[in-house]
Amino acid sequence: MITRKINSHQKIPTNWNEREILRSKGQFWTPSWVAEAMVAYVSDNTNLVFDPATGRGAFYEALLKLNKKNISFYGIDTDSTVLSDEIYSNDKCFIENRDFIKNPPNRKFKAIVANPPYIRHHRIDEETKLVLKEIVTKITRNAIVIDGRAGYHIYFLIQALNLLDKDGKLAFIMPADTCEGKFAKNLWKWISEKFCIESVITFNEEATPFPYVDTNVIIFLIKNSRPQNDLLWVKVNEAYKSDLFDFISSKFTKNEFPSLDIYCRELKEGINTGLSRPPQNQNGFKFHLNDFAYVMRRIATGSNEFFFLTSKQVEKLGIPKAFFKRAIGRTKDSAQNILTIKDIENLDKKNRPTYLLSINRQGSYPKSVTDYLKMREEIGLPNHPLIQQRKPWYKMEQRKVPPLLFAYLGRRNSRFIKNEAGVLPLTSFLCVYPIYEDKEYIDNLWQALNHPETLENLKLVGKSYGSGAIKVEPGNLNKLPISEHVVSQYNLKRPYKSPNGQLEIFREPKMKYRKDIKKNS
Repeated sequence: MITRKINSHQKIPTNWNEREILRSKGQFWTPSWVAEAMVAYVSDNTNLVFDPATGRGAFYEALLKLNKKNISFYGIDTDSTVLSDEIYSNDKCFIENRDFIKNPPNRKFKAIVANPPYIRHHRIDEETKLVLKEIVTKITRNAIVIDGRAGYHIYFLIQALNLLDKDGKLAFIMPADTCEGKFAKNLWKWISEKFCIESVITFNEEATPFPYVDTNVIIFLIKNSRPQNDLLWVKVNEAYKSDLFDFISSKFTKNEFPSLDIYCRELKEGINTGLSRPPQNQNGFKFHLNDFAYVMRRIATGSNEFFFLTSKQVEKLGIPKAFFKRAIGRTKDSAQNILTIKDIENLDKKNRPTYLLSINRQGSYPKSVTDYLKMREEIGLPNHPLIQQRKPWYKMEQRKVPPLLFAYLGRRNSRFIKNEAGVLPLTSFLCVYPIYEDKEYIDNLWQALNHPETLENLKLVGKSYGSGAIKVEPGNLNKLPISEHVVSQYNLKRPYKSPNGQLEIFREPKMKYRKDIKKNS
């Protein structure tokens, strides 16, 4: 086994401001051990490699190191400063300062490789989003509906596939949300019907190509040929090893490498599960969270600054506390897995917001309330996107207090919190309502959900980010698998006598899950 760590001409800045400039441009430079593996895939049957986001030339550098002397390189980028790099002075290298999305080359390519700009949707202005959507509509003939939360990299992939020649190969390294967003199923259905997805490469946390970056990445190896029903799904467990390069260079004929987990995976299952996630047909789970509870999203205020106040702000405004409900905003405000009234009192002492302005109808209110509302009306708060949909604009969403909270995207791992304080959740929480409301059942479910195996299963249903952080949408959290022995250990399937004396028998798992299990077994 060869271990190689090659010093590249690319140097990632250590200064925060310089790094932020790179983030705004979506620039995350590809390490050589990854770039070489990707180039090995696309360069086996071509005389030209095209990189539509060439940056500092990581893939061209890889091409040179692989000694592909008969292959030329064509790279484009919107950042003219990086194109002056000395690496591009070779006579077999052609570069252009060009916008790949809006002004793509007027030709097809046999080999396309890229680390496209990772610009999240909130950094893309609305006018640009409309242009991007029009481009996607034209390319896919309305086959894909892209919502406003798609990052720039999604449009890059679609445009690149549009320029991939017959029997050409494409290697893209992208964030895992490419397979996990709401648009993902439509996107991959379109790709899988038009192209052959040969392999998908994932990385565990220790092997990530971009340490200290809050996103997980995935490599797609796609060929413009007849689609197949299966693909090779790979998980890289160690960085800087030659295994990934050797696996791809063998044209997938060798499948035993110490640092790689390799599965032959059904394409349909992969798309349904999310290609960034491990195959679920190997798990055979009988139970899921929605057999024991239902999940709702947290309250979205539209402006926490206005609606979510500290005790000092409430006192200063003179608004009666009857117009407020106690709430919690950030996961770091709940350090433990049990949230108590004392914890909320401590947040008050720290001047953290815990009071949610909760008005659910139009009416006559004390002067302190009307003055506060009028003040925000004057600065245009009612015109904010979410708020303007409400009538009246200050009407707050209503939620029954959830016995359990699900916290995600905190600096700690995702976890389930027992809500003994009786607060409403905002921002980084989801509401979990057990099917039975007695204290014993709530406590048992809380323990079952925080069981290490259950928390590990979050990876099967959530969006993965860097440093082990996971975001799970309500619909996906409902599908969280729970091991049968965990269900038995915490007596989640027990009969329960309701307050009216009627015996309620636990309902069997939903038929759709039974069908899935039967199909995948």
